[in-house]
Amino acid sequence: MGKALEGKVAIITGAGSGIGRASALLFAAEGAKLVLGDKSEAVHDTARQVQQAGGTASALQMDAGAEADVARLVASALSAHGRLDVAFANAGVSGGMAGIFETTPEHYAEVLRVNLIGPWLMVKHAGKAMADAGRGGSIICTASVAGLRSGAGGPAYSSSKAGVINLVQVSAQQLCETGVRVNAICPGLTETGMTRPTFDYAKDKGVTHKLGRLNPLRRAAQPEELAQAALFLASAQSSYVNGQALVVDGGLSSSHPVTRQLTGQTAV
Repeated sequence: MGKALEGKVAIITGAGSGIGRASALLFAAEGAKLVLGDKSEAVHDTARQVQQAGGTASALQMDAGAEADVARLVASALSAHGRLDVAFANAGVSGGMAGIFETTPEHYAEVLRVNLIGPWLMVKHAGKAMADAGRGGSIICTASVAGLRSGAGGPAYSSSKAGVINLVQVSAQQLCETGVRVNAICPGLTETGMTRPTFDYAKDKGVTHKLGRLNPLRRAAQPEELAQAALFLASAQSSYVNGQALVVDGGLSSSHPVTRQLTGQTAV
């Protein structure tokens, strides 16, 4: 069996840690040549890890919410490898848990800039490059279960991720007949750089066993599990999946809130 991304070129933002780094290592192992972007210097370490494993990767420090930087990332892939097949708009910020009354317009705008305008810029520039090449392609955006309903993030973060889900639907329609697919993944609680404070707090308090206990699998996710979902959407295995939000949350969003839910018993 051949590698899922053999001969493909992929760009990934937010590749300095977490889901982005895990996806970079997996995509490279599956044959993709990579151009990686992140605001942090850690993106260079991700590229080195890919190279040490025998893969091909270059890194750019960039702002995923700045159009010039996104355009530069796309241009770098085309210049280095002559094509672009996969674009994973994964970069994001949490924005904290401040409520509606505490959040400032400036904070709200910054979260939207990175989390929603950033993926739109990726669709705009990567989608244009793919459409012009006439080979199709796959664009993946990281949304969140917070974009599905309340309870998983603050108002700025949640609304930005809801926007991402709608963005991939609109984009899939507007890229009609180009062969370019646009989808999102919606992670539940995952151990990443963005969620590290939550995990560090749980470790300090000795309550790591409580992380993710609200979902039926009773645990948090690891970045590698989300990377597998991204690989599916990037590869030909999802060739008929378009305009969708793939939820990867251990079953968290499958239920309304209940006080107790045990097999064979009625929840109250």
